[in-house]
Amino acid sequence: MQDRGWWLGTALSGALVVLAGAFGAHGLEGQLAQRLAAAFETGVRYQAWHTLAMLGVLAWRASLPLAGQVLGLGLWAAGMLLFSGSLYAMALSGVGALGVVTPIGGVLLIGGWLALASSVIRARRIT
Repeated sequence: MQDRGWWLGTALSGALVVLAGAFGAHGLEGQLAQRLAAAFETGVRYQAWHTLAMLGVLAWRASLPLAGQVLGLGLWAAGMLLFSGSLYAMALSGVGALGVVTPIGGVLLIGGWLALASSVIRARRIT
């Protein structure tokens, strides 16, 4: 199976999204300051959207593999780890200094989208 590791990682990210969302909604209810709860929710939301995007790229790659798709997937994976991970850690620990990592993750997420755009631009036109 092509891209088995990417499919597995994406599936596990999807499972983590559900677990983190449920934990944030029920396990942390009333336990975090509103600002920290909002940060946790933002981490879940960005991870969810990028997990869905990864599924789309993997399906696209199965029918039309292009240079840059794997780079986009890798940038998204690293971006989710740093962006969402730092927000989860900040919300759970209360250590606001962890927020300095969040923009780095955001830049990686943007880089993933730009890598995909570059893939499309560089692809030969098929008619």
